[in-house]
Amino acid sequence: MAPGHHTSAAREPFVPPVLLLGCVMTAGALLLIGGAHDPQPPRPAAAPAVVASADPARPTVRPLPPADPVRLRIAAIGVDAPMTRVGLDAAGALQPPPPETPGLAGWYGDGTTPGSAGTAVATGHVDTPAGAPGVFYDLGALTEGAAVEISRADGRTAVFTVRAVELYDKEEFPSEKVYGSSGRPELRLITCGGGYTERTGYLGNVVVYATLTGVR
Repeated sequence: MAPGHHTSAAREPFVPPVLLLGCVMTAGALLLIGGAHDPQPPRPAAAPAVVASADPARPTVRPLPPADPVRLRIAAIGVDAPMTRVGLDAAGALQPPPPETPGLAGWYGDGTTPGSAGTAVATGHVDTPAGAPGVFYDLGALTEGAAVEISRADGRTAVFTVRAVELYDKEEFPSEKVYGSSGRPELRLITCGGGYTERTGYLGNVVVYATLTGVR
């Protein structure tokens, strides 16, 4: 089920499908909240097959106890953003940060906290209603091996390493693959992506798969 489709609330190991930042569900289509889009955000260079569990050849570090994330940094694409907790709306879809704060990243506060055992989910706007870049505008340009750092309220920084970046058609979004948990500390970064038309909005979703590889 693609992000934006409504489902009942759930906890780990399966996180409810996410209503992506900058997208709303209207008449069965993911639509951007206004804006012009030329050029389009970067797309992943390739979409290698990945699984929801971490590669056993790259063991993760010991999971951290729960603590709220406060800041997200991705040096490779120039992201340095505060984070805010987001929850589900009455229909069971994840509420995005306000559209007037496109530089803010959201995290699913009723799921796994980044660095703890399980799959944490963070989302962000790809652009603004006026068409300016959002916090995750360049998410599709990330490559395997890039570092994602999340500062936490307990003073620790969880360091994740990107394993893969994929682009999915919204009609074929693999919910279990994206949100499923291996029991190891993992992270998913999600935003709108793919082609864009005035009639349908963005046609897909960019998903970054990352695994905890360090703690500072």
